[in-house]
Amino acid sequence: MSDVLDQLVAMSHYLGDSGRSYAILGEGNTSARIDSERFYVKASGTTLGTMKAEDFLPVQITKLVHILDEPDAGDEDVSRILREALVDADESRRPSVETMLHAVLYQFPEIHFIGHTHPEALGGLMCSGHARAFAESRVCPDQIVVTGHKSVFVPYVDPGLQLAREVRTRMREFVDREGVLPNTILLENHGFFAFADTAKKVMNITDMAEKSARIVLNAYMAGGPKYLIEANVRRIDTRPDELYRRKYV
Repeated sequence: MSDVLDQLVAMSHYLGDSGRSYAILGEGNTSARIDSERFYVKASGTTLGTMKAEDFLPVQITKLVHILDEPDAGDEDVSRILREALVDADESRRPSVETMLHAVLYQFPEIHFIGHTHPEALGGLMCSGHARAFAESRVCPDQIVVTGHKSVFVPYVDPGLQLAREVRTRMREFVDREGVLPNTILLENHGFFAFADTAKKVMNITDMAEKSARIVLNAYMAGGPKYLIEANVRRIDTRPDELYRRKYV
């Protein structure tokens, strides 16, 4: 577990580095799978760029996802579940408000690391009328190789319980419709989620998503982006050489 925690701390420092403008102050949250039942998650009130190992709290997945099916659950119930999900009871520390969303994603066994950030260029697009088009389109081959052929797009939903429910629904719909697991979620008027089997991939996915957002913003200044057509996206997404390259992202 110490190796996983070390990787999580390093990933958090990378995503929270002030030079990248992905998250400032208490923005964003990160996590890493411990096993099929537990994961480490950022404690509320901490800062990604200065995280220490003790700033991550181990929580239980099943106790967190149970509340998603309680239609009358409110803020007090959420606070109770977050406390009850702690592996080591500590009333002085509380998991991030997005812990339930992380638990939803860890129901997919392929996912081992998650990074939620608020990058500036991505945020500009997510706070615009072009948010959905960016999430569901691609502008260049490398974007496809690293971030997948499209992202899950989530219209604005209240963070916490409601957002976790909406992400669960949209993740299931994406997998059923596209036949593959995505590795990014774009949240309207909110931020960005990257998830993968390694911490390195989460960092690379975030980097490429933010670069792609800058490209698209620049394209709007030049008259508007020219997104790749579906056939070209699918070709890059399934080419043997690109599949080989994807292994080393």
